Amino acid sequence: MALEKFRKEDTLAMRKKLIGQSCRLFYSDDPVKIVRARGQYLFDENGMRYLDCISNVHHVGHCHPSITQAATAQMDLLNTNARFLHDNIVLYADRLAATLPEKLCVFYFVNSGSEANDLALRLAQQYTQHEDVIVLDHAYHGHLMSLIDISPYKFRKLAGQKEWVHVAPLPDTYRGIYKENHPNPAQAYADTVKDVIDEVHRKGRKISAFFAESLPSVGGQIILPQGYSTKVAEYVRSAGAVFVADEVQTGFGRVGSHFWAFQLQGEDFCPDIVTMGKPMGNGHPLACVATTVEIAGAFTANGVEYFNTFGGNPVSCAIGLAVLDVIEKEDLRGNAMRVGAHLKDLLSKLQTRHQIIGDVRGVGLFVGLELVTDTEKRTPATDAASRVVKRLKEEERICVSTDGPWENVVKFKPPMCFSMEDAELVVQSIDRILTDMKTNDLKLENEDI
Repeated sequence: MALEKFRKEDTLAMRKKLIGQSCRLFYSDDPVKIVRARGQYLFDENGMRYLDCISNVHHVGHCHPSITQAATAQMDLLNTNARFLHDNIVLYADRLAATLPEKLCVFYFVNSGSEANDLALRLAQQYTQHEDVIVLDHAYHGHLMSLIDISPYKFRKLAGQKEWVHVAPLPDTYRGIYKENHPNPAQAYADTVKDVIDEVHRKGRKISAFFAESLPSVGGQIILPQGYSTKVAEYVRSAGAVFVADEVQTGFGRVGSHFWAFQLQGEDFCPDIVTMGKPMGNGHPLACVATTVEIAGAFTANGVEYFNTFGGNPVSCAIGLAVLDVIEKEDLRGNAMRVGAHLKDLLSKLQTRHQIIGDVRGVGLFVGLELVTDTEKRTPATDAASRVVKRLKEEERICVSTDGPWENVVKFKPPMCFSMEDAELVVQSIDRILTDMKTNDLKLENEDI
């Protein structure tokens, strides 16, 4: 019997028996069984349609025919070990180079964002001959042991912080140590990184890298203050280290105005290493590290060959090239700008009607809605955010999720084909749910009295 013929209950029972329980599903209390998808829509085993606001991996839309065609054609022709000479890998690297600053011109292809960040860490440590790393609070950079070590989001729940890992404050201007009313939050937050560097040096240690997502996601859909990265890079390089920009969740035009989120910081900022992943293959495992000739040269000089059996194989690169074509042909960056601005504007208007909405932030189709129980104290409304997510799924068939240290930020990172009508439907649904929740809460308060 084909798996798609199983009842949902049968599939779930098999999963519980055969799949590790730490591999959690969305909506774990009542998972959605998805059997097909198209564009920004998911369909369950009963044919019910769900609007997908979660899948930043399926960047140009689920099952895009151009991607499927490119994959099928190349698979039918050739797929082989990436160590054989082939055109696709160099053609793809050349296309990627055209989107990046000139100095980022050497590429290593891998299979996942975690692999990319692990390799970036190796590159930085080999180039600088130092070990220590600075990361932002609440950061997440991947599931390999090396990356759990530099991900406060993970290591605080596990073995704790290693002596070679140092944590700088998250540049959150809504609830961080320097808020939106600070005269220069970019400089103030950058100076906290300088303080960490100075403390590391006092201990007789040296920094290899500063790692940061260009837009911290797990931290709560954070938009870095303008000029922050430029100043941090100055401090980091003065200490003999390199700046690593993690674009695994934010790259490939999601911000709309630019191809890479780090470019939001201005033309004078360029990282030393950029990692990319999730949206790169539209669901196919494909990721990459881009760096400079100097850093790549130091990595080669260690005398240890680097190879990746599947990274950059002909099929992966054919898919990657097709993704770039679709982004350009369908003006998905422009769509991200227009629809993202509309979504953010609608949510901001919603904020004026619902006190529970503490902050609306984002750029392009990277948007966060932070819920709070007290607008002055900015107390996280974790339970309310969870209820909103659950009701959107059950009542409106809209899939969203939460993020942030307190899981109170409703996040939107949909496929880039997300439409104006989709944005309006989402906001109308949230408005109805928040209004209903407020009414019910008032009823409970009156009953208690």
